[in-house]
Amino acid sequence: MSSTELLSRQDRATLLEVARSSIRWGLEHGQALAVHREDYPETLRPVRATFVTLDIENRLRGCIGTLAARQPLVQDVAEHAYAAAFDDPRFPELTAREFPRLDVHISVLSPAEPLQFDSENALLAQLRPSIDGLILQFRSHRATFLPAVWENLPDPYVFLAQLKQKAGLPLNFWSPELTAERYTTEYFGDGDGVDGA
Repeated sequence: MSSTELLSRQDRATLLEVARSSIRWGLEHGQALAVHREDYPETLRPVRATFVTLDIENRLRGCIGTLAARQPLVQDVAEHAYAAAFDDPRFPELTAREFPRLDVHISVLSPAEPLQFDSENALLAQLRPSIDGLILQFRSHRATFLPAVWENLPDPYVFLAQLKQKAGLPLNFWSPELTAERYTTEYFGDGDGVDGA
């Protein structure tokens, strides 16, 4: 992301509070917090794509987001925070007892950039560990890893192989029809020293 797109410390704190408020509202009312873009600064109103990741004691508790920007940033965060807590099919719905232990992390995505390659090695050579998120697609198979996944899968070959598996493809799959796009994220969350988080 260019420096003009970076969120201020206050914007980050506001988004984290919106995410937490949406989850709290979900616990009490069974739906996401309704946010109105006009109630927030201009910097939180652009149409952006986000993911919200929830952890408890450094273990994943939910992660929901979208790769396509379709609504204002602050609204996207509110909806994905609720969905990560209550609609991630990998986990049961979040409980009120878990809420105080929850760590919330937000990824704001840049627009995706198609990569040109004619072999797996050519694709691997273009990956930037710890920087790139990757979208892999082959026909109806599609999956993504956020840049944060590099922390657990630092080897590009393993990163790509695991992403193929997530897409429902064999680890060693290759086809000239395989496509890839990369994106970056602005990633922040609880414990990052953000005021108000």
